[in-house]
Amino acid sequence: MRLRLQAEPFALGAEAQAFAEAQAGAGAVVTFTGLVRDNAGQLSAMEIEHYPGMTEKAIGAMMDQAQARWALEDALVIHRHGRLLPGEAIMMVATAARHRAEAFAAAEFLMDYLKSRAPFWKKEFGADGAEWVAARDADEAALTRW
Repeated sequence: MRLRLQAEPFALGAEAQAFAEAQAGAGAVVTFTGLVRDNAGQLSAMEIEHYPGMTEKAIGAMMDQAQARWALEDALVIHRHGRLLPGEAIMMVATAARHRAEAFAAAEFLMDYLKSRAPFWKKEFGADGAEWVAARDADEAALTRW
């Protein structure tokens, strides 16, 4: 179980390949990558802030919960902070388990909790200025299934 918070971009293919190659006991590997989305074509950048120490502790607890609920062989969470541009990768979740159902469920659990509960603050910059990103009801509702 590994967690990396970083400002630097990561190579999705290389990360997924390295994670998969390290999973000799797994029968399934699931990966997901979140991208900076520009819904209205107005976004010039997004800034993501966090408190070091606090963020690692919160995400680590989420990863521990996933490990306790599903028979994971391994998990990886990479989450970026700092200034990101539209189309850039924000985060990656990878899970490995003996069976695909556990790998998928654990990955979805981690994605839902990262979206709603990880202590990150996001600000979007566009032609009309800057605005903090508010929590979405749909993201909160997704947590009810867990």
